[in-house]
Amino acid sequence: MSNNTLPDTVYTPEQVATMLQLSKNTVYELIGRGELVAKRFGRVYRVPASSLNFMFTGLDADLYAAEQADAASLTQVHKVLSVVRSGS
Repeated sequence: MSNNTLPDTVYTPEQVATMLQLSKNTVYELIGRGELVAKRFGRVYRVPASSLNFMFTGLDADLYAAEQADAASLTQVHKVLSVVRSGS
């Protein structure tokens, strides 16, 4: 997902509760504690599918984004290391 696009799939807290077999109140508690990332629009919340993925993988959005940025620059890091190691 780029910065200028919407998430592919978003869910209501009620849908998340059904999928995870939790009560709606439990989902709202998870959101309130920051364990489930959701965006509030007025009075309603929407939960991106990626937030559910992060709950199960143990990664949060910041760590995942940093990992992706590191992976994207890995080729450049290897090139620099090769130059440094060769003494050129």
